[in-house]
Order: sequence, then structure tokens, then C-alpha cells
Amino acid sequence: MSSLGLTAFRARRATGRFFGRIGYGWRRSLHLRVVLTTLVLSATVVAVLGYLLLTRVTAGLLDAKQRSALDEARAGLSDARSQIEANDLTGPASDFGLLDQITSELANRAGPEHLYEVVLLGSGSAVFQPEFSSYAVLASSVPSKLRAVVPTSQSQSYTYTRIQYENGSSPSVPGLAIGAPLTVPGLGAFELYYLFPLTQEQDTLQLVQRLLLVAGLALILLLAAISWLVTRQVVTPVRMAARTAERFSSGRLEERMAVQGDDDLARLATSFNQMAGSLQRQIRQLEDLSRVQRRFVSDVSHELRTPLTTVRMAADILHEARGDFDPATSRSAELLQTQLDRFEALLTDLLEISRYDAGAAVLDVEPVDVREIVRRVVEAAEPLAERKETEVRIAAPEDRCLVEADPRRVERVLRNLLVNAIEHAEGRPVDVRVACDDDAVSVGVRDHGVGLRPGEASLVFNRFWRADPARARTTGGTGLGLAIALEDARLHGGWLEAWGQPGDGAHFRLTLPRRARAELTSSPMELEPADARVGRRVPLSVGARPRSQDA
Repeated sequence: MSSLGLTAFRARRATGRFFGRIGYGWRRSLHLRVVLTTLVLSATVVAVLGYLLLTRVTAGLLDAKQRSALDEARAGLSDARSQIEANDLTGPASDFGLLDQITSELANRAGPEHLYEVVLLGSGSAVFQPEFSSYAVLASSVPSKLRAVVPTSQSQSYTYTRIQYENGSSPSVPGLAIGAPLTVPGLGAFELYYLFPLTQEQDTLQLVQRLLLVAGLALILLLAAISWLVTRQVVTPVRMAARTAERFSSGRLEERMAVQGDDDLARLATSFNQMAGSLQRQIRQLEDLSRVQRRFVSDVSHELRTPLTTVRMAADILHEARGDFDPATSRSAELLQTQLDRFEALLTDLLEISRYDAGAAVLDVEPVDVREIVRRVVEAAEPLAERKETEVRIAAPEDRCLVEADPRRVERVLRNLLVNAIEHAEGRPVDVRVACDDDAVSVGVRDHGVGLRPGEASLVFNRFWRADPARARTTGGTGLGLAIALEDARLHGGWLEAWGQPGDGAHFRLTLPRRARAELTSSPMELEPADARVGRRVPLSVGARPRSQDA
């Protein structure tokens, strides 16, 4: 790139940044928008009023000048006719001397200030075509269009022109030309012109223009300053309220607005403080209730361990001796064993949830190959898949997919996803896919069963939630599996997301960073499966992933 092109590029970039900052300030600052809007509207109003005022002043000055000039020209024309009638004209020489004398006398009435100039020109029907003028005024100062009208006119005619002088003795000036026909016996028709310079009127208009410009700028700046001050009185409390609300929303519940005076803004601040106080009390109550609830769940879970161990020992003895019982008692022993297994699993999940609620969950990180964990989970779920007559298919890359993770927690997440998929697959295949890139590893579990109805995709990670409340849990689920899986994913800094549509199954995707708790920006696997039927889509559920990220 040449130096000229580089300079132009830098200039465009600087201009773009400048207008970009203005646009950003315009969008973000109410104060700036009000002041600039007031400035633009004030400038528009001042410009319109100044134009109208200047137009009226100009018209007034020109009207006054026209009236006085016409009177002066009329009087001079009358005097010239009187002098011609009073003199006995005997020849051209004496006649021309008289005409020059008349021109000089009429011009001398203008005084030393030369308020006007006089030009006497012969018409086309005259025997001679003499030109008489005062103060070295050129006859060309009389416009040709005015000369075409005056000979046939019975009264005075006028127009605006530029008055020019011989040899440039004076600069040309704007002027008013007034002409009337003048008949000289023995010589024919002449034209008498008065040329009135408009320098005084021009100076007056320039003075008015300067005054209007200065007054207009001063008025605009004054209005801008007033709008800035007035807007500041309104915007400053609003900004303080916004900052207070931001701090309040970030968890600083003690934040309040300062109340000054009794005006509307003071009432707004009072209402905001009352609202903040009410919300603080309610949030404190909810936090206390949540702590009590978590404490209750944790205490109950721990307290039930001891009686459950005793009941388990007795149930094991009964289960081992069930062959000696009658059929009804033997079946009761089997049911007791099954329900104790479910009860023990529920207590385990409740204790795990209570550890997450208390912030006591920790990661035992080590490098693991996600493909090996997937194979172990699939092998452990084979008995359930056989009972459900469901085929589980694995698709994984040949290369290792290593991540820094807690293998126990990752295995628990995948086990929950696979068991749920088999449960809801309704005998159709379940696909487990593994994908990885330089930053993340993803595992997707896809079933082709009942799927998720609209609105359910955002509820699957809620505790104790079921897609069908009437559906029996034949595999001993506790209703906490996906909630725990979501917490496990978050603990790794990963994402756990769900997609589904009615009749086309569901797809759950676990994405983990290669390095523990590293920030994720993308996933190597699409959330919506490639075999999804087009036209029947349900909003995706973003579990452990921020909603602003792209799925």
C-alpha cells in the first residue's frame, strides 16, 4: 500500500472511530441526546426566524429607498423640463451645453456624499446620441432592459443594477436605476436616469446579518447550556438510580437511592427504596427458607443413613431366606429389597445435591479418555437395553479424546443420559457419539422415542421433574439424575444441553473443556441432530451453558 493510500486508510479509520463514538454516545447517553436535539432544533428555529427577519428588514429598507428615490427623480425630471422650456434653444452646441449644465445641476443636489448620480442619454430617434453623466459614472451602468422600457414609458421606470465608474476610480456598487423620457425641442428624445447607490443599505444589512448571527449563536449556546443544566437535573438521579439498581441486582441488597426534596424524582427514589427494601426482605426470607430446606434435606439424608443400614441388614437376611417363605412372603421380601435399593439411591442423590447446594463439591481431576468412559457406561447399561429391546450404537473417533476431568462424575453424567434415553427410546436405537477438537470434547446421546413437547426442553434439568407424571419408573430413577448431571457439568466448566421434538426423540449433549474449568466458546458437535425432521422443532434447552452463546 502506498503512503497516500495508507494515509487515506488511516483517515477513514479515524473518521469511522469518531462517528462510532458519537453513535455509541447517542445510544447510551440520554443527556447527550436531549442536548443535541435541543441544539439542532434551536439552530433550525433561529435560522428560520433570522431568515424571515432579514427578509423583512431588506424589504423595508428597499421600499423606503425606492420611495425616496422616486420622489427625488421625479423632482429632478420636473426641474429639467422647466429649464428646457425656459431657455431659447438655437443650435446643437448651445443645446448640448444646456443639457450638460442640467446634468451637473441635478447631480450637484446630491451633495458631496454623492447620494445619487445623473445620466442623460439620447434615445434612438435623437439627431445625435450624446451621453452626459456625473462623477465619472459610465453610461453602461444603466441596464439595457431599462433603456428598452423608458423611451416608450409615460412615467418613471426603475430596476436594480451595478453602478460602474470610469477607469475604475471607484469600485462598482449595487444601485437603483430610475429612468424617465425627456424631450428636448430641436434635438429629439432623451432619457434621464438617476442612479442611487445602495451602499448604506448594504452596510445596514451586513450589520443586521452580523447581529443576527452573533445573537443567534449566543441564543443557541444559551439554549444548549440551559438544556444541559435542566436535563442534568433529571438525568443525574436517573443515572444514580440505574447504578443503584445494577449494584442491587449484583447482590448488594443494602443499596438505596438518596432522597432529596419532595419532587417527582424524590418520590421515585422513595418508591425505589421501598421496593428495594421489600425485595431485600423477601430475598432474605427466601434465602433463609432455602438454607433451612437444604439443611433439612442434608440432615434428613444423614439421619436416615443409620436406620436405613439397620433395615438393609434385616432386608438382606429376609431376601436370602425368601426360599423358605410362602409365595406371598417371598414376593414381599423381593419388593422390600427393590424399594430399599431405590430408597438408598435417593438418599445418595439427596446427599450429592446437598453438597452442591452447600458449595462443598470438589473435583478429582485427572486426564481421562472420554471414549473409555463411554464404553464402560454402555457396557453397564447393556442389561437394561436388552430388557427394553433397544440397540445402543457408539460412534467415536479413532484418536484419543483426552480431557482433564473427574471420571466418576463424567461417568455419572453419561450414565444418567444413557439410562434416560433407553427408558424413553420405546425400542428404537440409541446413538452415542463422541466428537472432539483442540479446545473441547462432546458426547451426544440421541434417542428416537417420544421426544419433548414444546416448553419441556427448558424443564428437563429441574429437580424431580417428569415429562409424564403418570409414567412409572421401571428402572428406579429418583428424579434427580439430570439435575445432578447439570451440576457435574457446571463443576467442570462445561455445558449440558438438551434438544427435542415430539415423535422424533431427544438429543442431550455434554461438552467439556480439554483443560479443567477452561472457558468454552464452541462445541465440536451440533446440538440439533442431522437426522432431525425439518419443520417440527422445539426450543433447545441450555442447561449449563449461557443463553447468549451459540448452540
